[in-house]
Amino acid sequence: MPDLTKARQFLYHEADLMDRHAYDDWLALWTPDAKYLIPCNEDDYDDRLHVSIVNEDHAGLCDRVARLKSSSVWAQRPKSRLSRIIGNVRFQPTGPDGLVGQATFNLTAVRHGAIDVIAGRTEHRLRATPSGLRLVEKTVWLVTIDDVMPNLTFLL
Repeated sequence: MPDLTKARQFLYHEADLMDRHAYDDWLALWTPDAKYLIPCNEDDYDDRLHVSIVNEDHAGLCDRVARLKSSSVWAQRPKSRLSRIIGNVRFQPTGPDGLVGQATFNLTAVRHGAIDVIAGRTEHRLRATPSGLRLVEKTVWLVTIDDVMPNLTFLL
């Protein structure tokens, strides 16, 4: 069974990679069967029935990282300065090599003198691999799920 302390450290590491725009290192945290979701407008969200802010598999994550690394992302010129706090981290085993967990986050993004605060909770499904823990699935539930949102052209 994966170590729960290592799972918490994994979330902190993921947050640090996102804040530093370390896109390739962040992408390396994912399994090939990855699923990344950011729902919108529905508390009882079903990705087969509802529109999403983000609904990507591993190929979609690769495309997202390639776009973020390119010079064509005008909404991130210059890149936002990011700082997030992860809290209320809880994990439970889901079998011999899996964990499912929840956490809350508070992200401050600063760009061109504008400050955005983005808050929410995440659900992570992790798998132990020979290379360490890897992300299988991540859902980001934004507090502002049904409100006007700031520019989200960075990783959540």
